[in-house]
Order: sequence, then C-alpha cells, then structure tokens
Amino acid sequence: MNSPADFSSQVAEQAVHWWMEIQQGPLTPRQQIAWQQWLDAHGEHRRAWEHIQRVNQRLRGVSSPLAHAALNAPKSAGRRQALKLLLILGAGSAVTWGMREHNPLTPLLADYRSPIGQRRKVSLGDGSQVQLNTASAVDVRVEGQQRLIRLLEGEMLLTAAQAFQVQTTQGLLKTQGGRLNVRQFSDHTHVAVFEGSAELTPDGGSPRMLQTAQQLSFGARGIDTPLPLDANSGAWADGMLVAAHMRLGDFLDELGRYRRGQLNCAANVADLLISGTYPLDDSERILDLLEISLPVKVRRFTRYWVTVEAKV
Repeated sequence: MNSPADFSSQVAEQAVHWWMEIQQGPLTPRQQIAWQQWLDAHGEHRRAWEHIQRVNQRLRGVSSPLAHAALNAPKSAGRRQALKLLLILGAGSAVTWGMREHNPLTPLLADYRSPIGQRRKVSLGDGSQVQLNTASAVDVRVEGQQRLIRLLEGEMLLTAAQAFQVQTTQGLLKTQGGRLNVRQFSDHTHVAVFEGSAELTPDGGSPRMLQTAQQLSFGARGIDTPLPLDANSGAWADGMLVAAHMRLGDFLDELGRYRRGQLNCAANVADLLISGTYPLDDSERILDLLEISLPVKVRRFTRYWVTVEAKV
C-alpha cells in the first residue's frame, strides 16, 4: 500500500474533490475528459486516486465516527473533511482509528495549518510571529530556551524577536532574530532573509550564513549561491503575487497554489512574459485579466480544472 508520503496533501485534496464530483452524479463528457486528464497528468495523481478508492472500499466494513461521517453525509463539509483526513493519513491508520500513533510529521495533524487559498498569523509569544502561506503547516515547540519550528509543508514568514530554529526536510536554519521567509519544496528549501541573518545547515552539509536582503535554495544537491531578493519575495504576506517578466507557465504554477483543483498552462503559451502586481484573494479576476493582457483564452472545464491556452 502506498504511504501518505507518496502524494502531497494538495493532490490529496484534488482527488477528494474529483471523488465528490463523481459521487454527486455522472460526469458530463467535458468533465470526464478533464478528470481523465487530471488522472493521467502525473503518477502522483493516480496514486492518490487509487488510494481514495481503497479507503472508500475499506470504510464500508468499518464502524467508527470518522467512517460514519465519511460515508453517510453525501454533500456535507463534514464528509469532505473526513475523507481528506482518511486520504492523507492513509487507509491503514484510518481503519484502525485510535489503535496506532499517527505520524507527527503529517501536515494534517500539525499544530498550525492554513487551507488552500488562505493565510494565517500565529503569535509565538515574546513579540515573535509566524505567518503561514496557502496550504502550509508547522509544528511549534517553545520549551525553555528551545524555540523550534518544523515546516512540514508550504511556506512561512517568521518574525523572530529572539533566537529560533527552523527545521525543514532538507536541513536546519538558525536565526538570532529577524524576518525570514522559508518555503518547503519537494526536493529543496528556499530561504529569503529580510532582516537579520540566518545560518543554514543542510543535512550532511556544512553551515552557511545568509545575510539581510539575500535568498538561496539548499537541498541534497548542496547550497546555491546567495542572490538578491526579487520583486516577489515575501509579497504573499501582503496578499500579492508580483511578476516581473515572469514566464506565464511559472506565473500559473504560483497562482495554482492558491486555488483548489488543477490550473494548467498550454505549452505554446507557457513562455509568454507577464508583469504586474496581482491580488491573491481573487484568482478568478487574475485569470480574467490574462485574457485582456495576453493572447490567451481561459477554458474552465470544471471549477477544479482550468486550462490557459492560446487564443484562436
């Protein structure tokens, strides 16, 4: 059986949404095509879909409050949340509800989480604060002199009034105070320092200092050379997406983080360049603006499957 680590929580949510669409009635021909495209787009999608099918099958033989909520409330938010929980935790742990310990690194069970498309501020005491970007999760441990944040998923902006450590999948960051943005990717961590400095130590590597107004990525391949902050660094904290001659494909990848479902870019328009400042709280408006500023057409197969393609 695949483990929860075989697919991200965002893909898990996409699978849940498609499953809910199918349960509410037969898909239209256009929806059927969109679902098949989603399924075939990545092996991660297929693993999540197969997993939710297994979960659904096993739940029918389980007596628990969670299983009851998942199966007996067809259109409720409770069912959606129960299914999401089962999908991310894994069928094995779900059907043995309460009989085995959960994985402490599972983002769904984190101390603090933010849903897709939303941001969240958390006070850490002593004037320190962490702000979570879309679909992000952290565990926080403040015990005596130890102040540790584990970034389990997504992106965070830490405003530290005193010493803090930040653990990511790829290594450890230490700061004596300041403001830094940390984003967790599947194979690397990206760090941007706005105030103060940070010491980065990749797993198995040597420490490196990152100073104010610098950013870099580090991971299994090593530590990149520090670069100056760019126009979009930390702009999400103010609810903005800033593009400065950004490829449309990259722009839509970023915008897709703030929307449920799949936002695709056709290959023949992916290299178009876009500039501007866009409010993240209204992604539909941003898509409408693309049709005005670029020679593209936004096709909405369903609310969860949108493709930007060349205008004909």
